[in-house]
Amino acid sequence: MEVLRILQEKYIDEFSNNVPIGEFLFNIVVTAVLIVLLRWFYIRYGAAISNRRKFGNNFLPLALGTLLIIMIVKSSIALSLGLVGALSIVRFRAAIKDPEELTYLFIAIGIGLAGGANQPILAVVSVVLILAILFIHKRTTGQLVHVREDRMFVNIQTDVEDLDQIVQLLTSTFPFVELKRMDTLEKGLDLSFICKATDLAQLSEAKNKLRALSPATRLSIVDQPDLII
Repeated sequence: MEVLRILQEKYIDEFSNNVPIGEFLFNIVVTAVLIVLLRWFYIRYGAAISNRRKFGNNFLPLALGTLLIIMIVKSSIALSLGLVGALSIVRFRAAIKDPEELTYLFIAIGIGLAGGANQPILAVVSVVLILAILFIHKRTTGQLVHVREDRMFVNIQTDVEDLDQIVQLLTSTFPFVELKRMDTLEKGLDLSFICKATDLAQLSEAKNKLRALSPATRLSIVDQPDLII
């Protein structure tokens, strides 16, 4: 009991005096809700060729981490100076493949900054206006395209020479199949298709059917989320 009393007096009471708990929790909730909205907008209307759903998962920890840093910095000048020195030796080497990814990361950081600075209303108004402007811009420039991440290239090398049989096999498995290239081999065919798959079971079914068609068949599948069908 004595230990709990000391902890309460030294840490909990000090935290409550510097940062009201209600205010702290409210800022975290507002930041999380805005990040969820930003992630949804990025996945639905973003144009980056990477897996946007996977990349968007970074927004929440980034924003909450920024919020935590700002709350620590604003509570103590000494801590802020120490933080600058600590961050100066940290080098980030994450590869950003598309400028749009960096743009949304900056928006996520801005939301975290607003939450840490106790400006939730500013964060809400800013995010709503930014997303509205981006939506209007994409709509007026013809970039408002919702691309689902279920497109893929399917390459088949087989000793089977019956193209109709292979196409019928794929169309019975996938909801969309389009032949893009066909090369004849010394024995068999080298085929490239664009397909859509709604789940992994369809990929497994296609693999089993192709192997049953011919054990020498080779199958290669490459995810292409940027394809517009």
